[in-house]
Amino acid sequence: MLLRTYTPVWHKYRPVILKMMIDSTEGPKTYQLSEHEFKAMDNRKKGGYSFTLEVANGRIQNNIKDILVAQDLWQVLQLSPKATELIQQSTYRFEMDKNYMLRIETLN
Repeated sequence: MLLRTYTPVWHKYRPVILKMMIDSTEGPKTYQLSEHEFKAMDNRKKGGYSFTLEVANGRIQNNIKDILVAQDLWQVLQLSPKATELIQQSTYRFEMDKNYMLRIETLN
């Protein structure tokens, strides 16, 4: 596995993300991430770390080509058999705002 910039942070939060994905069938779930963990991975990043990642049928539905933090989240999700199973069954939106609040929502 190619270790990318934010992979260690996302890997750390993977159990929380999986629980949020499962629980999001009852409504959107949010979790406060730590700003310092992302900045420790790349403190030169300008413009913040906010993103939206939509996945359905095991595939990305929106353009994250230039959003490394979202690409690394997608890579970590693909390494998880449970996340892969969930993404095959439902459509999810992962959003992180400028305050490092992660929001996961099941869209179907």
